[in-house]
Amino acid sequence: MFTKRMGICVASGAILGMFCIAGAMIRSGFEKDALYLFAFWYNRLLMGVVIGLAGRTQVMPKAIGRGALLGLLVSFAFYSSTGFDDAVGFLAGIVYGGIIEYVSFKYGVEA
Repeated sequence: MFTKRMGICVASGAILGMFCIAGAMIRSGFEKDALYLFAFWYNRLLMGVVIGLAGRTQVMPKAIGRGALLGLLVSFAFYSSTGFDDAVGFLAGIVYGGIIEYVSFKYGVEA
């Protein structure tokens, strides 16, 4: 279950989660509390897990589309739980899903 692809997806989600934290802090004027920011980061980490569990596809455009779709689904859970407060963060989750899938497609090939 913990393959090279899964490790890359989880690490990518964790790193992109830090970018989300930075973006959320800037957009809110540094007024978001630590619990909200942790939940935002954890959502991106879970996105990496979900994409990692999905398995590898053979075609890059299909992989990126699937990553974006999974990013949409995972991000929507957080977006709806915050009262639909951060549309930019939600849309970023769709893009980040595609990025996670791209990175895992490029570097997650098992030897």
